[in-house]
This record gives sequence, structure tokens and C-alpha cells, in this order.
Amino acid sequence: MEQQLSFEKAMAELEKIVAKLEKGNLSLEQSLELYEKGTKLSAICHEKLQSAQLKIEEITKQEENSGGEQ
Repeated sequence: MEQQLSFEKAMAELEKIVAKLEKGNLSLEQSLELYEKGTKLSAICHEKLQSAQLKIEEITKQEENSGGEQ
């Protein structure tokens, strides 16, 4: 799984996997394979969201420390 996937691409791929799994017409092996891929994509999305949250917190702290002056 490529770590360089954008959040949007990883999420879109994850949504496709969920849709396939929800249909329930896959073999156990196929389901497990998709589940594994889905968990990796989920981890990528989570990591990217955490990174974005940390950046927002950093920017907010910088703004607070500068008194909001520009």
C-alpha cells in the first residue's frame, strides 16, 4: 500500500472496498484480502487526518502567541 496516496484517493478506494464487502458475494479469501487492504487504507487516512490536526493546532498556537497580529 502506498503511503503517498492522497487522503481523498485512499478514502475513495476504501469506500469501494466497503461497498464490495457489504454486497457479501465474495469468497472468504477475497473478503479477507479486501479487509486487509481496507485496514491499511484506513490507517493511511487516519495518519493523514492526525497530521492535518497537528498542523491546525500548530497554526492556532502560533496565532495565539503572536496575538493574532499580521
